[in-house]
Amino acid sequence: MAIAQELLDILACPRCKGPVRPVNEPEGLVCDACRLQYPVEDDIPVMLVDEAVPLDAADSTVKKQK
Repeated sequence: MAIAQELLDILACPRCKGPVRPVNEPEGLVCDACRLQYPVEDDIPVMLVDEAVPLDAADSTVKKQK
């Protein structure tokens, strides 16, 4: 993931304002408190609650791809 550490340090979940962490499969940022994954498109985080995928759905997408 090509997101700069400085950006990761200031990004927060738009729902709960908590921290997010990067993940690679599929590429995105995860809020563990809300159990949401925000997509990253063209190295730009899409930090919109409406665009977020619940972690359970993101996990099943990865399993289907394998």
